[in-house]
Amino acid sequence: MEPTKPESEFGRVARRSEIAHVRALDHVIATLARKIEVEPEALVEGPRAAVAAILRDNAGTTEVLFIQRAEHPHDPWSGHIAFPGGRHDPGDPTLLATVIRETHEEVGIALATEHLVARLPDVAAPSRESRGALVVTPYVFAVRDTVALRLDPSEVADTLWVPLHDLLAGEGRGTYQFCWDGKDYDLPCFRLDPGQRVLWGMTYKMVASMLEALDDAAVAPPTE
Repeated sequence: MEPTKPESEFGRVARRSEIAHVRALDHVIATLARKIEVEPEALVEGPRAAVAAILRDNAGTTEVLFIQRAEHPHDPWSGHIAFPGGRHDPGDPTLLATVIRETHEEVGIALATEHLVARLPDVAAPSRESRGALVVTPYVFAVRDTVALRLDPSEVADTLWVPLHDLLAGEGRGTYQFCWDGKDYDLPCFRLDPGQRVLWGMTYKMVASMLEALDDAAVAPPTE
């Protein structure tokens, strides 16, 4: 049996770096899971949908996946920056089942319950009627392994991974002018990639609720 070779300084640094990268994502997961509990589902009347905020580690930086929706003339969110997901189908036993199915169909990521981190507050779509508005439930997932994206071009035009720390630091934060019923509104937004794509509206509200549960220590790699 050959004697064990002492670990080189390069090997020790690389191993410490790898551990730090894992801890960075772990810290984000623990913070979200501690502050935002996964609540039991209770489907209410009316149209429902679910989306996935998917986290990953990329060289020590925690990133979140966004999609750019495909252009459709009758889609009110045509071309928007969003999370993958979609409408609840009668065959889906739960909204969690909905988001797992829709995410796989749209971007090819096979999520499972063990990837689930938290459920964010529901967001209602703007509607001129008090009843019947689409209600969207955002879930947070974390993937450990490298994921290969496989896009459905009828649903997704493009994807981008954005560092959580950039969002938390307010990089690209601004306002987006939106006209509703003949009135102009300045809505909060993030300009991404850099500044070419605008994240606003319902997805902005979902991102804001996730960022409220985080702080700089949660998304920065540990110093040790």
